[in-house]
Amino acid sequence: MAGPDDLGFDPWDPAFLADPYPAYAELRARGRAIRYEPTDQWLVPHHADVSALLRDRRLGRTYQHRFSHEEFGRTPPTPEHEPFHTLNDHGMLDLEPPDHTRIRRLVSKAFTPRTVERLKPYVHGLANDLVAALVHNGGGDLLTDVAEPLPVAVIAEMLGIPEADRAQLRPWSAAICGMYELNPSEETAAKAVRASVEFSEYLRLLIAARRKEPGEDLVSGLIAAHDEDGDRLTEQEMISTAVLLLNAGHEATVNATVNGWWALFRNPGQLAALRADHSLIPSAIEELMRYDTPLQLFERWVLDDIEIDGTVIPRGSEIAMLFGSANHDPAVFTDPDRLDLTRTDNPHISFSAGIHYCIGAPLARIELAASMTALLQQAPTLTLAAEPRRKPNFVIRGLEGLSVEIR
Repeated sequence: MAGPDDLGFDPWDPAFLADPYPAYAELRARGRAIRYEPTDQWLVPHHADVSALLRDRRLGRTYQHRFSHEEFGRTPPTPEHEPFHTLNDHGMLDLEPPDHTRIRRLVSKAFTPRTVERLKPYVHGLANDLVAALVHNGGGDLLTDVAEPLPVAVIAEMLGIPEADRAQLRPWSAAICGMYELNPSEETAAKAVRASVEFSEYLRLLIAARRKEPGEDLVSGLIAAHDEDGDRLTEQEMISTAVLLLNAGHEATVNATVNGWWALFRNPGQLAALRADHSLIPSAIEELMRYDTPLQLFERWVLDDIEIDGTVIPRGSEIAMLFGSANHDPAVFTDPDRLDLTRTDNPHISFSAGIHYCIGAPLARIELAASMTALLQQAPTLTLAAEPRRKPNFVIRGLEGLSVEIR
């Protein structure tokens, strides 16, 4: 087993969190599957392996469709954490077929490309308004003034959450997402449990209201969705789906926005090229998501023994697929540590792959393009006002804030 000292991989070290990519290079040189004792996981750092394992049905986001906790050699969650696990375990991200297949199919009936396309004017209008306010103020915090309010408002609009209630969404989401970090503390767990209870109760009341008076929103769509056999989502599945859509629907976009602009400020030549040619926006979004990946790690359980490069990883093990490392793998990306907004061959895995590919990826791209377009058009002299601080998180990679000014 390897520890932090001999790998350079230490997800609790501020220096590592500031720039994990050199340590990833060391991991890739070390091998294709590396046992990591502090989290009791196998680290998988290569793009080809991560991409293949995301599609490998011998791995799963859960094991409870096949094994009990005891059969799998795992300790059941503590009863005090049950509200979080009830909420989390009924969302399609943490389910496997056949439940995942059924729920994703029903959600897809409500979360259609037409639904997403219909939001475009709202997204662009809101992005323009948020950036206009930033410009009017001569600058501010790009995180709190633009990056956060845009996707939170968009997913709240989709779900049909009244504007007066939306201020609660971000704190709930942040508390719940704390549980996705490696070895979360009891304090983190307690906050996640409390948020899970409050958010679930709020959505239970909202679902009851939409049953009485359906609207054009996604919650109404989830209530109405059914397949050819008449199967519908249970109330818990609807609650878990709504929370998943909110959490996944804004966390990645928020962090991709601030990580992306921080990367642009550190690469002024690339920023100048983007300002000179706005047609680069689509490829810039893909490159920025690759260059500083918002979701650094994705975990899977080994349901049946697998072998990676001669190493047998037994059933019951947990694999940590390192998205950030895979997105910097020189076997796939030419000069991977260089930001290149014109990069066209860019098979990054920031939205995952396989059956758990992000259902909200098209919406995320629309939001990222809307805010980037608005900032380039309205704030062509946007500059960094202060060096940002990294959040003390590893799995969900972001900044505490991004102070900017307009000169």
